[in-house]
Amino acid sequence: MLPLILLVSVIFMSFHSSVFAQDSPADDLLRKRARAIHEKVIALDTHIDFSPAHLTGEHNYTERLDTQFNLPNMIDGGLAGLFFSIFVPQTRESQNAEAFAAAGYERAYKLAVEKFDAVQRFAREIAPDKIEPALNSTDAHRIHARGKKFALMGVENGYPIGDDIARVKEFYERGARYLSLTHNGHNQLADSHTGERDGWKWNGLSPFGKQVVAEMNRLGIMVDVSHTSKEAMMQIAGLSKAPIIASHSAARALCDVSRNMDDEQLLALKKTGGVIQVVAYDGFVKTSKPDSSERAAALAAARKDFNLPETVGLGQRARFQAGVKKLSAKQRAEYEKKLGAIDKQHPGDAPANLKDFVDHIDYAVKLLGIDHVGISSDFDGGGGVVGWNDASETFNVTLELVRRGYAEEQIEKLWGGNLLRVMDEVQRIAREMQK
Repeated sequence: MLPLILLVSVIFMSFHSSVFAQDSPADDLLRKRARAIHEKVIALDTHIDFSPAHLTGEHNYTERLDTQFNLPNMIDGGLAGLFFSIFVPQTRESQNAEAFAAAGYERAYKLAVEKFDAVQRFAREIAPDKIEPALNSTDAHRIHARGKKFALMGVENGYPIGDDIARVKEFYERGARYLSLTHNGHNQLADSHTGERDGWKWNGLSPFGKQVVAEMNRLGIMVDVSHTSKEAMMQIAGLSKAPIIASHSAARALCDVSRNMDDEQLLALKKTGGVIQVVAYDGFVKTSKPDSSERAAALAAARKDFNLPETVGLGQRARFQAGVKKLSAKQRAEYEKKLGAIDKQHPGDAPANLKDFVDHIDYAVKLLGIDHVGISSDFDGGGGVVGWNDASETFNVTLELVRRGYAEEQIEKLWGGNLLRVMDEVQRIAREMQK
């Protein structure tokens, strides 16, 4: 989901072919090799946000909505499976005095259940011919072999658990296969990364948070450390009896924001046997300087001239992307020409692009080894870099990996093999603990 402080750069105005052409075009042989690999591997994205209406409404993900993720985009991009994010935003006491009382917890719980139910209804009733729910790697491989997409679920923010540990088991039974303890803001389980700005509540995990980690181990839910504070993450790494994951984070050495993980954290994650799913969220991939007022005004005028929406705000990036795709070839050429003139007259930072994103994958692989790195998008939670702006462009990631010399076996691990292996191990350990 979106970071606490939304990056207001209008970099997505730069979606045009000259920006995407990061270097000389790949020759036919390279592209054919990448295409063959992409069609063989199981490409799994571990973090996609959604609104229940996009799953169960009259117009839903069976159509090409103005969203970064939908089934047509998924099919076009060769994305095999995904984790739908059961996301509930963090309510703070400054917003609601009952945030950490029964009423606040109940409200969050109902929102989470609505999302669980929407995923199940979509996969079982609305589009069962195209997508099926999965609970483990065996399901994922079986569904993929049948030519359909598979959907898993992960809970982003443990806040809806409230103070009732029985809800951890309930969420597991509803299909949750990972759970991140926090989002943006401290809760009853742990400190959030936002404490670097706001100060700390627990100095890591709360006593109840430690119980929840143990219960997740017992049940077979992957503990997700994206969004937690460093201290909470390090405590989780020390306490967890099973591998842990970061479902959508990047390398802090390359982009110094609190949502990313530094080398000490990454090595601690590796020690558990876990995996970081490197996220293609522009603000976590590259730290860009804000546009000048002149550049911002010129880009706003260009958007207006071509009837394109704003690029700031949840969902706006996807609508902007869809609007650009709907331009005719003539309009696209005119738009690109205008953007080129703006770039020349009012230069700004280049947008985060696919090469910047894969730099984070390279960094993590060199530090941790190929077995501890994966891929995520954060689509429709603000995710997207130039070149992988929506699910239809998923092949571009494989193409860039091939361009950099990754072999098929390595790409298979990055695109889902590592995450599915970790999920299997977490579930194996749970079975042993339950004995």
